[in-house]
Amino acid sequence: MRQAGRVTALALQAAREVIRPGVTTAEIDAAARAVLRKHGAKAAFLGYGEPPFPAVTTVSVNEELVHGIPGSRRLREGDIVSVDCGAIVDGFVGDAAFTVGVGQVSPEAQRLIEVTEQALWAGIREMRVGRRTGDVSAAIERTIEAAGFNVVREYTGHGVGRRMHEDPQVPNYGTQGKGMPLREGMTIALEPMVLAGEAGTRVLEDLWTVVSADGRLTAHFEHSVAVRDEGPLILTSPDGEESGPGDGSPLSG
Repeated sequence: MRQAGRVTALALQAAREVIRPGVTTAEIDAAARAVLRKHGAKAAFLGYGEPPFPAVTTVSVNEELVHGIPGSRRLREGDIVSVDCGAIVDGFVGDAAFTVGVGQVSPEAQRLIEVTEQALWAGIREMRVGRRTGDVSAAIERTIEAAGFNVVREYTGHGVGRRMHEDPQVPNYGTQGKGMPLREGMTIALEPMVLAGEAGTRVLEDLWTVVSADGRLTAHFEHSVAVRDEGPLILTSPDGEESGPGDGSPLSG
């Protein structure tokens, strides 16, 4: 899991480095693809689902929340772009995502990105033995709604391991003290997905791309995280970071 997570992180790092005005979403995908190839990793997304997903990353721009198909679209100054990637190494999956602004972005866009990342860390801090999935979900929800944004309810975080989507589901909303108890060794992909506008999404005609129903901006962050007695282990860190935030201060993703 750590190896798969590290390769995933390196692929996303490469994708982030090429993001600038004028770059196509296909070029972002190509940067991540090259890293997976270099490390001999299999792309978790390529060929997944029905219809089969045609790329190694999902690249979603502005109102596109998740599952955007990379192609000829060129990024423009002020866009925000979310990149999600998964790598399979020796049969284990790493899954992570980030959202970043393209050049100078609006204050609302910047705040949306920051709050969504803060929600991810709020969830990670609850990934401890004896806590419950509802504690994780509630922490994510509180962070998002306190900032005046809306939680996506149609899509959730999930267990990750030998398959990309495993039990348990971990929604981005929930009730503290409810849900499945967290046990040593559980590995879960937490992924806050946030809407700047009203709650609600729809799927485009490509049967993959999910957009906000009202056309407002969206953001998405994700880490694969393991539960340990001594605290959460972030598996999808490019430098092999062994522990999650423990003192309330955010780490860099």
